[in-house]
Amino acid sequence: MTLHGWLVLDKPLGLGSTQGVSAAKRALRTGGYGKAKVGHGGTLDPLATGVLPIAIGEATKLAGRMLDSDKVYDFTIWFGEQTDTLDAEGKVIATSDARPTAAALEAILPRFTGPTAQVPPAYSALKVDGQRAYDLARAGEEVVLATRDVTIHALTLATAPDDGPLEQATLTAHVSKGTYIRSLARDIALALGTVGHVTYLRRTKAGPFSLDQAITLDKLDEVAKARSLEHSLLPLSAGLDDIPALALTPDQAGALRQGRVLAGIAADDGQAFAVLGEMPVALVEVEQGSVRVVRGFNL
Repeated sequence: MTLHGWLVLDKPLGLGSTQGVSAAKRALRTGGYGKAKVGHGGTLDPLATGVLPIAIGEATKLAGRMLDSDKVYDFTIWFGEQTDTLDAEGKVIATSDARPTAAALEAILPRFTGPTAQVPPAYSALKVDGQRAYDLARAGEEVVLATRDVTIHALTLATAPDDGPLEQATLTAHVSKGTYIRSLARDIALALGTVGHVTYLRRTKAGPFSLDQAITLDKLDEVAKARSLEHSLLPLSAGLDDIPALALTPDQAGALRQGRVLAGIAADDGQAFAVLGEMPVALVEVEQGSVRVVRGFNL
């Protein structure tokens, strides 16, 4: 039995995204399932926890869409110390005795919402002249990364004492693809006249996937041994919740599977999820009544 769909992993601390993929592959082997492609839908730092969408089988054709999706994070800023990695793993490179109040923090948050240009951390997976920025940074080289345009859709203070100077504060951010929470924390601290770094980072949502749907590594191992992994798998269509479905006739489905373009289809322009009954056929692009395949599914 070959599986196709999404496994939403609640990634633990210290595990890399590729190790999450390896865990899913191991679960497929343990459960005796057919060999399938496995990929992830968005890198999550080893020091971050939370939602890591794992695409299995034909769902890997949609993993790229996950990379482009919005994310939601809870994160804690520790004020008074900035590290070279902008998180708790790095060495302290700047300190400040200044501490903000909750009121001051809340007052500046609107300044960080909306479209903004952000400087990514030197310790990131971005490439500089073909090499990973974090490899260059670890080798002691100065890494200067170009600003990138991102959007902070919402930024709220989740927990902080009501009065007095803050040693730390936890916030929730709803952000566009490419946003670095570590950079956001750095910039917030600097705007408050101090320095800071991230001590806690948890992704609660990635595209259509949330923690409500996520399973732990222990649970993954348990269902694999019980050979019931398919019950923890979300359907292929779960990765396409944000686009409309397009119902096909058997003849239309056959034509799309052969790569042909359908004409005279009454549907709104844009991407759609073409289905024959409950069976996914293709991710398609509709333009002025014509339907062409963007990604076909071999199911």
